[in-house]
Amino acid sequence: MNDQPNAASVGIVRHGKILLIKRALAPYQNLWTFPGGRMDPGETIEQCAIREVQEELALTVRNPRHVVTQALGRDGTYRLAVYTTTDYIGTIRPSDEIADHKWADPGMLLALRTTSRLDDVITQCFRVLGQNW
Repeated sequence: MNDQPNAASVGIVRHGKILLIKRALAPYQNLWTFPGGRMDPGETIEQCAIREVQEELALTVRNPRHVVTQALGRDGTYRLAVYTTTDYIGTIRPSDEIADHKWADPGMLLALRTTSRLDDVITQCFRVLGQNW
């Protein structure tokens, strides 16, 4: 199996909260998670992360920092590189792929249907940024 990531997502942090999106489409339809998606041919994994946030939310992410790479899907079909940042510009304008979005704090997470282990990934994002969740 190839260990190189083929998808990316970004946990965007602002004022102790993290931006979550509710997926409108499969996979992960109606689950809360980070914006992200699959790599396009010829782009780096960092470029994929930046592009996906731009396409899904109209935000420009800068200085993404790698958090973790996870195997997802049947037989690890996707190798998702998760990034985090506090450095972004723009106003959120969700695409049709996004059913909803919110800035979440730790108390909100238990009430949301999220992708697997999102709480652990969020904790790791904050750790990479030198913050507590």
